[in-house]
Amino acid sequence: MNIRSLTRGDGVVIGAAVLLFIASFLDFYSSDGAPAGLDMPSLWASGPVLMSVVLAGVIGAALVAVGRGLTQAPKVAGLELGQVGVALTVFAAWSALGNIFDPASANNNFGGSSDGPSAGIGLILALVATLLMAAAAIAAPLVPALRGSLIPAPRPAAPQPYGAQPPGGYGYPGAQQPPFGGQPQPGQPYGGQPQQAQAPQPPAGGFSPFWFAVPVPRPLFAEDGSPTPIAELAPGTWYLAVEQRGAALVAQTQDGRRGVLQDTSGIQRG
Repeated sequence: MNIRSLTRGDGVVIGAAVLLFIASFLDFYSSDGAPAGLDMPSLWASGPVLMSVVLAGVIGAALVAVGRGLTQAPKVAGLELGQVGVALTVFAAWSALGNIFDPASANNNFGGSSDGPSAGIGLILALVATLLMAAAAIAAPLVPALRGSLIPAPRPAAPQPYGAQPPGGYGYPGAQQPPFGGQPQPGQPYGGQPQQAQAPQPPAGGFSPFWFAVPVPRPLFAEDGSPTPIAELAPGTWYLAVEQRGAALVAQTQDGRRGVLQDTSGIQRG
């Protein structure tokens, strides 16, 4: 069942059916001469009112809604469900009107006083609900204000401009991926794809800075020749060689410290 196919008129019919169901639990009749403390019966205490007003109205409203919501609604005796529902709502309104004008039957059925009963709040609300239900069921296909959709269709999302890229670049929501074949950044795992634009241009002397990794842990000494290591280069991490001093290299660590790598045997260039 497609709820979005229901119209505003169908919404009025459904609301009137709810009001009718509530009214069925209220007083069927009232009498000024009734003994104090006497509980007045509800519409459920009268079989004719229950069948011809309450059930006929509620079932009619349900058939109107179902007939509107189903794409291929079944037919009853050659009539669509909505048409049968409209007929039932009209019948319920007509029956409620007859019971309003004939409260004397309540006096006979429930032993009311000789003063004569009058229509109770439940019967009055049932008449209002069935009249509203029948009017909405008949006018829904005819009145433009009632033909509108009960539940508005959701607004379509704004189209993305042609050629626009999703936020965060390739791999979103992760970090931006380095270009294929580039040079590694400091601290990038050994064997990973490095970034390219970080390497400085080669100076006039002919040395070109490059990324490298050591096969085993090796000490990095200070540039002033001190014998005490300032850091230790670990395998699996890329470091940047910024200068060559004979067989040694001046390397830069991830935290920006520079030192001399004296043992360059077996290093892997990035």
